[in-house]
Amino acid sequence: MKKAVCGSPAYSERRRRVTGHAIAAALLLMAGTCVAQSYPAKSIRFIVGFAPGGTNDILARALAPKLTEFLGQTVVVENRPGATTAIATELTARSAPDGYTILLNAPGHATNPALIRLSFDPVRDFAFITLVAESQNLVLVHPSLPVYSVKELIAFSKKRPGDLNYASAGVGTTAHLSAELFQYMTGVRWVHVPYKGSGPGLISLLTGEASLYFANIPTAFSHLRAGKLRPIATSGPKRTPIAPEIPTVAESGVPGFAVTSWFGVAAPARTPRLIVDRLNAEFVRALNTPDLRERLKGMGADPVGNTPEQYTDYVQNEIAKWAKVIKAAGIKGE
Repeated sequence: MKKAVCGSPAYSERRRRVTGHAIAAALLLMAGTCVAQSYPAKSIRFIVGFAPGGTNDILARALAPKLTEFLGQTVVVENRPGATTAIATELTARSAPDGYTILLNAPGHATNPALIRLSFDPVRDFAFITLVAESQNLVLVHPSLPVYSVKELIAFSKKRPGDLNYASAGVGTTAHLSAELFQYMTGVRWVHVPYKGSGPGLISLLTGEASLYFANIPTAFSHLRAGKLRPIATSGPKRTPIAPEIPTVAESGVPGFAVTSWFGVAAPARTPRLIVDRLNAEFVRALNTPDLRERLKGMGADPVGNTPEQYTDYVQNEIAKWAKVIKAAGIKGE
C-alpha cells in the first residue's frame, strides 16, 4: 500500500476523514452530555418481571415514591410477568438506552441463562445500576400437612414420594431452585407447580392447592404472623433477624444448604454513564433514608446499595454460581 506523504492528496483526504470522525464523536459526546444533564425530563418506567403482590413488586412500589421525590419525575411501576422475568428483561434490553426504562432484576436474571434459551445477553445487554436488597426464603407448609420440622418433612416426603406439590414464583426463581436443591440434597421427590410470581404462588399455598413453598420472606411474612401458614426453616446461611426463632435448613439436618434472594436495578446497555451514575446516586440515597430502611428490614429484606461496578461483578458471579448448581443438580427448564 502506498504511504500517504504529508502534503499529498492522499494525506489530505486521510486527515479530512480523521477530523470528520473526531468532530462527529465530539458532537455525539456533547449531545449525550446535554441529554444526561437534563435527565430526567419525563416519567420513568420501572419494569417488574412478576405479577403484583410478590417481593419484586413490593420492593419496586416501596422504592418508587422515594425516586419520584428525588428525581422530580414520576416513577411508574409496570408489571410484565412471564418466563421467570425473561419477558421483562428482554423488554428492558430492547428499550432505548435513555434512562426512561429501568428494570428491577432478581435471581432469575442469573439462573435463566442455564435454563432457557435467551434472545439477549444477561450481561452485555445491560447497564447495572445497584444491588437494592438481599433476603431469604421461608420453608412454609400448609397447616394441613402434619410436619413441623425439616426432618419431619423429609421423613413424610420419603414415605409418599411424588405426592406433595410445591409452588414457586416460576422456573428459575429462588423458590423453585431452593426446592430443587433441597430434593437433590435429601433424596425426596416433589411435584413442581410454577406460577407467574410470588403472589399467585403464595395464594396456592394458602388455599391448599400446594403443600409447601420456599417463599421470599417479604411476600409471606404477614401471612406467617397471622398464623395462616407454618414455617419450618429459612433458606439462608444464618437465621434471619426478623424471625430468629426459625432455624435454617442447614442447621435442621441438611448441612451446606444455603440460598438467598437478591434484587437489583438495571438499565439497557449504552445508557449514558452520567444517567447511570444519577440513578445509582438516587437509589442509594433512597435506600439510606431511615423510613425506607426500616420498612425493608421490617419485611425481611436487607438494604444494600452499591456501585455499578460492584453490582455488575455480583451478577456475573451469580450467573457462574447458579450454572454450576443447576448442572450438578440436573435441574431442567420447563
